[in-house]
Amino acid sequence: MTSTRTPAERRFMTSDGCELFYRHWPAPSAGPQRKVIVLFHRGHEHSGRLQHIVDELAMPDTAFYAWDARGHGLSPGERGYSPSLARSVQDVEEFVRFAAADSEAQPEDVVVVAQSVGAVLAAAWAHDYAPTIRGLVLASPAFKVKLYVPFARQGLALMHRLRGLFFVNSYVKGKYLTHDPERVANFNRDPLITRPIAVNILLDLYRTSRRIVSDAD
Repeated sequence: MTSTRTPAERRFMTSDGCELFYRHWPAPSAGPQRKVIVLFHRGHEHSGRLQHIVDELAMPDTAFYAWDARGHGLSPGERGYSPSLARSVQDVEEFVRFAAADSEAQPEDVVVVAQSVGAVLAAAWAHDYAPTIRGLVLASPAFKVKLYVPFARQGLALMHRLRGLFFVNSYVKGKYLTHDPERVANFNRDPLITRPIAVNILLDLYRTSRRIVSDAD
């Protein structure tokens, strides 16, 4: 049976004064060369849902870090909201640098593993900041979000101009994410799952994804 590493629960201050919650799994058998993996959760989720990745990777010589993005989990802010996707990408830059410094590692010793919306943030960060990290793993990046309603994006943009900020509820359910019934049940009963997403972030997600994919070559 996989052993469970217990994380420390801490806070990280961004450059604009937002105190983000994060979890840190220290390396129980770290050698002279520091190794760091920074995890970024899926949209609507939080760092508490990444414990199984730390355990299943079974890398005792590696420190892991994972945040709760703005408006998610135990971090502050209106649920599902960030001032902009660019601000969230800057948060990624600051958090990865913080994680490296906190573990006394170099950027070249850091690997970033990101999922879904977190993977879009990480991809935009790699594109815009060109970090000198060891590796980047993007798991099912949400470069295209299906809204099911014809012309939904154009309608949301118009409503945003007319109404200002509002929120769109996600259709994502646990059964769409995994075939493991225990993890489906865990997702469905998790009180920290954030189903709304702010319209400015949803529209920024489309624009940023289009820019990153078009520049990929």
